[in-house]
Amino acid sequence: MEAVKILEKPGTLEWNYDAEADVLYLSLGSRRAAEGVDVGEGVVVRYDPEQREVVGLTVIGMRAKLLRGLGSASESEPVAVHDRPRKPKGRKP
Repeated sequence: MEAVKILEKPGTLEWNYDAEADVLYLSLGSRRAAEGVDVGEGVVVRYDPEQREVVGLTVIGMRAKLLRGLGSASESEPVAVHDRPRKPKGRKP
């Protein structure tokens, strides 16, 4: 069986958060067509079967998961989220 490439340090990492739907989208490398594989607990792995690699993640209920992880009793508490793609900060040579 051929190996599946997972998180092999892509050139870019982009994300977008849909506050209304409470969904976080992460794209690893260039955006491209992919299949979704539900791995449970509201996480969908986006997978390119031709290249046999993970190209993104979708986290459903991100805000709720974050609040639970922080031990917050109320989902009505504010959580700061910036709704725009981010690129990782790299070291300058």
